Amino acid sequence: MPGDPIERLSALFERFPGIGPRQAQRFVQFLLRSSLATRRELIDSVQELSKSVHQCVSCMRYSTGAKGECSMCVSTDRENSLLAVVASDADIAALERSGTFKGKYFVMGTTISLASEKKNGLRERELLSSLSKRARLGLQELILAFPANPEGDFTALHLRDSLRSYAKEHGFKITTLGRGLSTGSELEYADPDTIKNALESRK
Repeated sequence: MPGDPIERLSALFERFPGIGPRQAQRFVQFLLRSSLATRRELIDSVQELSKSVHQCVSCMRYSTGAKGECSMCVSTDRENSLLAVVASDADIAALERSGTFKGKYFVMGTTISLASEKKNGLRERELLSSLSKRARLGLQELILAFPANPEGDFTALHLRDSLRSYAKEHGFKITTLGRGLSTGSELEYADPDTIKNALESRK
């Protein structure tokens, strides 16, 4: 890590998904031009993440509030019969914007990289261990809702193989999003109508 504070902060911003060196430098320059109050607000917000944000023990998404299950998982308005397995928290937000899906979620944390085929960070074990309980609560359909790109497709294929015996044992079906999503698209950037079509045409 560089010793210069400007270079160090730029290097940290470059770790953000989709952020290159030029964008990282723009962020730093913006902060340098900002007031002390703005920089303090940013510092406080980052520190607050560690204090008030927790990972749900059931769906693995990050949320504010008490530790344990999040508001979505305990809600009686959501259907236990449907489970959407997504790559990231941002994908949940995208599905929620569509106003179509009323089931439960599970966040895998990542997709499998085609370059290495390593499953680092993939919460496969946690998903599999939750299926018996979900089946008792009425799970009927598990939807593999991954990005329409090679990594998403490969992850869905891998999980379908892993889940096949569980689906047979517990009596739920496995589906994937229909191609309302264009090839190569990230779920979190899709518009609500596109996601709605992808959900309605799942198979």
